Amino acid sequence: MALKGNLRDFTITQLLNLINLAKKTGCLIIEGPSEARLYFREGKLAYAQLGAEDNSLVNILHASNKLSASQHRAIKERAASMREKELGLLLVNANYISQQDIIDALQAHYLAVVSRLFTWNEGVFQFEVDCLPAGDKITLKINLENIILEGSRRLREQEQLQDEIPSLEIALKFADRPGANIRNMHLSADEWRVVSFINPKNTLLQIARATKLNELEIRKIVYSLLQAGLVEFVRAPLTPAYAGTIAPGLPQTSREDQKSLINRIIQRVRSI
Repeated sequence: MALKGNLRDFTITQLLNLINLAKKTGCLIIEGPSEARLYFREGKLAYAQLGAEDNSLVNILHASNKLSASQHRAIKERAASMREKELGLLLVNANYISQQDIIDALQAHYLAVVSRLFTWNEGVFQFEVDCLPAGDKITLKINLENIILEGSRRLREQEQLQDEIPSLEIALKFADRPGANIRNMHLSADEWRVVSFINPKNTLLQIARATKLNELEIRKIVYSLLQAGLVEFVRAPLTPAYAGTIAPGLPQTSREDQKSLINRIIQRVRSI
């Protein structure tokens, strides 16, 4: 299967569906914000690597809470030169973890890599037939049906958010009369980071860059803030200072002080 093209023409979900239906073995290389390599065996996901991220077995097991911090440090120091299959067998035989622990951690990690690709809509790709990861890597055979369904759901969500917030070259301000939906609102860590930059001088694009969020993530957060009635759109003035810098939003104080400010807004709503 000759598969080469641009993500503007084929979505990640469509590519996965093609590979799944054709039951292909090989590597899908995607050049987007970074390089992703997805390996498949007979149409099933075998291995996934994103950029230069640490894909070592010991790091994946630690990230999935299968190994403690002290175990992670000790194994990383003592087994740095071991092949991953050999290391996995050693850990199982030493009763550090079970074989199922390894499978579960790797599967969650590989699927998380694929999930992150659903936000990519710019880049090029090519499929190299019969290309497999290095022999020391532990590969799986993960069915793609559920991840394809998830990708389709993400695509619909992305299209809806694109309709609701078509441009990121717009700014936000705190609402003068917050909506009643803010009563039961609990902000996540990413939402707090976005809130801290809300200022009529900052565009959503600037906030996304400052908080290291992609376009889908910033749209989701802003949409939730809009739905809660906490913020409103405002046209940002294009000035030389505005174009190159990002202005502070909430006062640059402690997280508790920032929460206090938002809580005062919430209390205003409750008193209405």
